[in-house]
Amino acid sequence: MDERPVRTVQDYIDETPRWPDNTVLADIPLTSMQWRIWGLATAGKFFEGLVVFMTGVALPLMSLEFHLKAAEKGLVGAASLFGILIGATALGGLADSLGRKTMFIAEMVIFTIFLVLVAFSPSFAWTIFFLFGMGVALGCDYPTAHLMLSESIPSRVRGRLVLSAFGFQAVGAMAGTVLGYLILRERSAISDWRLMYAAAIIPAILVIIGRLFISESPHWHVAKGKTALAQRELEKLLWRNPRYPKRVLLGAEILHPKSRPAGFSQLFSSDKIRRATILASVPWFLQDLGTYGIGMFTPTILAASVGAPHNPDASNLSSVILQDMLGAKGAAVIDLLLVVGIVAAVILADKVGRITLQIFGFVGCALGLFIASCSAYATGPVKFALIFAGFILFNFMTNLGPNAMTYLIAGEVFPTRFRGIGAGFAASFAKIGAVTTAYLFPILLKYIGTATLLYILVGTSLLGAWVTHRFSIETKGRNLEEIE
Repeated sequence: MDERPVRTVQDYIDETPRWPDNTVLADIPLTSMQWRIWGLATAGKFFEGLVVFMTGVALPLMSLEFHLKAAEKGLVGAASLFGILIGATALGGLADSLGRKTMFIAEMVIFTIFLVLVAFSPSFAWTIFFLFGMGVALGCDYPTAHLMLSESIPSRVRGRLVLSAFGFQAVGAMAGTVLGYLILRERSAISDWRLMYAAAIIPAILVIIGRLFISESPHWHVAKGKTALAQRELEKLLWRNPRYPKRVLLGAEILHPKSRPAGFSQLFSSDKIRRATILASVPWFLQDLGTYGIGMFTPTILAASVGAPHNPDASNLSSVILQDMLGAKGAAVIDLLLVVGIVAAVILADKVGRITLQIFGFVGCALGLFIASCSAYATGPVKFALIFAGFILFNFMTNLGPNAMTYLIAGEVFPTRFRGIGAGFAASFAKIGAVTTAYLFPILLKYIGTATLLYILVGTSLLGAWVTHRFSIETKGRNLEEIE
């Protein structure tokens, strides 16, 4: 059992325990440390969903306070996403050199500092800078949280647990919209948008404290050639009562050979790695074009579809808040389908497979956006119903498929030695799409209209399905060491 001379980290993690009477359990129960890591990994995705999607509710009040034009509104939406683009690679890549746990803690410290600064921002320019800084921290979370989790859990439930943690992005999105609505309903001040961000400060501090008391990835220690530390952290990770395994022994021959530090050039160093890089990054870019544009500006589109003024009287606070509440209320219902979609993905990812769900999801997104685009040819309640139904289908299908699967795949298809850089690069490349759509969405809504914009996103969704099929690598149930 646990006394064999040469075993890998994943051998121990994937082993079904035998208790003192030699009974083999039917499944692999997660340890308290594994559950703790899972719980803390959910936090980063929750905060991303909370603050990014809450921006759609906060934006009208920011516009009123700072007298923003269309292009400046785009900057508000794009700032945190551009930060994610930078942070995913610049900080996320440090998880390969400094350690998963170190960056797991650092990212949340940075996020909390900038969250406080946003809540007390003195001007529009500073608000943009602080939103960017907050995004840098959230970007680091994309590869780091994934690696902390995927390198600590059994292979056959990896998809389920990584996606259930990722699903808290949808929970955060819905919570952000609901929080914004409740604050608007209870108060009537231009500064209400500051309170929306401030509400997340205390929870973020609690997450920092929790992350101080978890184990480091034993896979990372092995990749660094640190056998003793890998064994110690693996024992901490797999601590059970009664103790199993009683002893962890990693043979020297299973260590990765030391080589030059990983760099971006290695992401394109062979046909196999290039295929993984394209699969991890291009479909993610294409899905972010739709997910963030639709997600952030759903309140604006819904409010406009029922006849509310697209640019309400900037001198009338009541008019702005009424429109904002109307859009937020409808968006909260639509965002609920993000949660339903991720629940379906959690159930199906380890059964159906990543690639099948991603292709199916992309096609479903295209259908939902097409239905919403048909609202251009309708009026009154029918117009609203088409947009509402289309966005509901889009939100369900994006979290069933590409929004969830791109995140999952990016953390699985690269070797341990540069998995942080690979997953970070994929997230950064994806956020080019998010930044583009966040900045251009309010401008394009004004100049080309909702229908044309949605037609464009139908095309990008279908392209995502094709790229996924063309460069497919199925990782369902596969040991990370075997994939490597």
